[in-house]
Amino acid sequence: MSLALYLVPAGSLDATGPGDVVVLDGAEGRHAATVRRTQTGEQLRIADGAGRVVTGTVESVDRAELALRVDEVAAAPEPSPRFVLVQALAKGDRDDQAIEAATELGVDEVVPWQAGRSIVQWRGDRGEKAWRKWDAVLVAATKQSRRPRRPHLAPVVTTAGLANRIATGATAYVLHEDADVPLASLELPGEGDVLLVVGPEGGISPDELEAFRSAGAHVVRLGDTVLRSSSAGPAALAVLSAAARWR
Repeated sequence: MSLALYLVPAGSLDATGPGDVVVLDGAEGRHAATVRRTQTGEQLRIADGAGRVVTGTVESVDRAELALRVDEVAAAPEPSPRFVLVQALAKGDRDDQAIEAATELGVDEVVPWQAGRSIVQWRGDRGEKAWRKWDAVLVAATKQSRRPRRPHLAPVVTTAGLANRIATGATAYVLHEDADVPLASLELPGEGDVLLVVGPEGGISPDELEAFRSAGAHVVRLGDTVLRSSSAGPAALAVLSAAARWR
């Protein structure tokens, strides 16, 4: 069984080496000590979400923190190419399901997209609250899947902003049920950002599709069935990870 993983702020482990003592406190420390009831002598991992991970043995446990003697330090390199999921806003918890599964499948960045046919609107305080909820989902999924790097959550983007990003990335794939080209048939670039664009429940409008094509995106399909917005992105990430990472 893999060791439990806890997240600390990026950069906080930069000066940590074998033999050092790391104190896990705050919300993560309380969870480890009180909820999981971690005992002295157990081993666990602490990551900074940016690739640096320490593995060590618990030396002491308090009600709200624990002290870990570091046995090993590892650094996970930045993946290349980077997988970026552009997820159109959808109602209910379908977006949460999508980005949770995408994290488990290796996404490196998530971009919320305010599509023309999105029923949900991220504006003002409601938008900030929704963004923070997505961020919390990514953190929880990072820990559950034992990832040393947590996905970055970008600000919500408009269709025009997304078209600009497509034009500057390495490549972009827009998932569409009427496309003729299978995603699995395309060769991935060796570096840069690979954008996967998933539309809302009402679909991507013709104007949006044309804007993305004009920016250089490839319109592709996954298979012969139509997937929900909550499953299309993770399914596409599985295809890309199988081609580039799961070897």
